[in-house]
Amino acid sequence: MRWRGGRRSRNVEDRRGQGAGVPGYGRGMPRVRLGGRGGKIGGLGFLLIIVLMLVFGVNPATLFQDAAPPDLAPRQPVPDQSFNPRAGGQDELADFVSVVLADTEDTWTPIFRQLGGTYQPPTLVLFNDAVQSACGFAQAAVGPFYCPVDQKVYIDLAFYDELRSRFQAPGDFAQAYVIAHEVGHHVQNLLGVASQVQELRSQLRPEDANRLTVRMELQADCFAGIWANHAERARQILEEGDIEEALNAASAIGDDRIQRQSRGYVTPDSFTHGTSEQRMRWFTRGLRSGSLENCDTFSADRL
Repeated sequence: MRWRGGRRSRNVEDRRGQGAGVPGYGRGMPRVRLGGRGGKIGGLGFLLIIVLMLVFGVNPATLFQDAAPPDLAPRQPVPDQSFNPRAGGQDELADFVSVVLADTEDTWTPIFRQLGGTYQPPTLVLFNDAVQSACGFAQAAVGPFYCPVDQKVYIDLAFYDELRSRFQAPGDFAQAYVIAHEVGHHVQNLLGVASQVQELRSQLRPEDANRLTVRMELQADCFAGIWANHAERARQILEEGDIEEALNAASAIGDDRIQRQSRGYVTPDSFTHGTSEQRMRWFTRGLRSGSLENCDTFSADRL
């Protein structure tokens, strides 16, 4: 992947060496305003949720009961912890993820502008071993994650060692795919999909809630593919073998493969991220189309 010389994002907090006691700072959950109208979700996303509710036999009217308006969520001041690649002996990998984050910003900003909205980039938090986010305390064993409450992506860079050694998915583009997937969850949050899906999950049986979560995760994979499509067209970041690295990573962290490796059998009802084949297919779909409309995992008959 051609990343050296790329723009570095300032939306990075380096908490490595600070321990897990750093509090998360909630900034509220944003709205995307399309065509001058306020709303938690765009027209496309709203239709997807209604389809889902009909499929699972849930009355759409219940989705909006007792829902607090996101714009009224309390907002706390965010400390200025902008990433400085020269501070504290920052290593090359930290520099790399700041470039990837900047590249996702350069991809999603014009896409949101075309929708009539404004892209609000997430903050990437680097940590060691454990971290306190606005979504709660988390250990590095959970892997990279996105917290919609504080709109931050959290990653212990040691995960990339595990990606290479345990999952046999080396390569810088595989590493970039991980960041792009988590940013995909941020995009879902901005579009309102995340909050609507969470509301619907609470009304479903566990196995149906898991199936809904799988669709959400596969959409994030598809959004990662959109990033790769736009980044390549605009900035020619791809080198030979990069796509194979990303597909290998998507395959390596499929639910079926992880379950088979860890316990020798799979239980599809417990899947939360999708199979290896599904994750590869939806990343590829986003990569080839570069279009949000082609990432409609929620109404797809076949995942």
